[in-house]
Amino acid sequence: MQYRSVFRPGAFAGQRIVVTGGGSGIGRCTAHELASLGASVALIGRNRERLETVAAEISDAGYRPPTHHICDIRDEAQVAAAIADVLGSGLPINGLVNNAGGQFIAPLKEISLNGWDAVVKTNLTGGFLMARECYGASMEAHGGAIVNIIADMWHSMPGMGHSGAARAGMLNLTQTAAIEWAPAGVRVNAVAPGWIASSGLTKYPQSERPRIRKLQRCVPLKRFGTESEVSAAIVFLLSEAAAFISGTCLRVDGAVPNTRPNWDIPDHDRSKPYRGFPLETQIDFL
Repeated sequence: MQYRSVFRPGAFAGQRIVVTGGGSGIGRCTAHELASLGASVALIGRNRERLETVAAEISDAGYRPPTHHICDIRDEAQVAAAIADVLGSGLPINGLVNNAGGQFIAPLKEISLNGWDAVVKTNLTGGFLMARECYGASMEAHGGAIVNIIADMWHSMPGMGHSGAARAGMLNLTQTAAIEWAPAGVRVNAVAPGWIASSGLTKYPQSERPRIRKLQRCVPLKRFGTESEVSAAIVFLLSEAAAFISGTCLRVDGAVPNTRPNWDIPDHDRSKPYRGFPLETQIDFL
């Protein structure tokens, strides 16, 4: 089934784009959209079966089959090996989607050091290692664009303090890299998804599902976002249309951080979702 992208056909022809966490959710969707636009996609993740499934999906849709590379982004040696493998074809890396991440629900007082380290390494250290390796091994010489996926951690992240701290750090890293790497022709931006109907929601305990269902009441647009709405933001920031955009963050959150307790949000059904991905994740409990 063909991806219904809003971007022009062939917009990424001849470009190699690395997508971490490409085996599921937003990473999977973004890989499909980039491939539909002509990109040579390199999928990176820890689960070989998932990466192979996504690669087969993209091939079955009639697009260039992605390469896939097994890598724990928290491991410096594995990151270096994976990027060397990607570059083995002789083509430079034109773009990096730093999407891999994850967290668990817990109040700060119950987070162990091991739990804290695991989340920070996944959501901050791993993203740094991927960006640094792509820059040093290719982008410093050839230019490129990096999009770091963070989260709606604005004003605090109760119940996920480890993730909030890591995501805030990733935003600052984005801003710093945008300055340091600009002379090489490298742009660095971030995308901050809000509450998105993606496979990530299914990883939380069943006991959290009633609370998750209620979240859309707090969204001014009164719904969850779609995977393809996040992918569209990522693809735009990678594209030539964003040539003068660097060091910024594009929120995809339905205006949740702008809400105020003194302003009621009436129910409505006026916000129509964009669904460009025919294989988008279906969440049966929403």
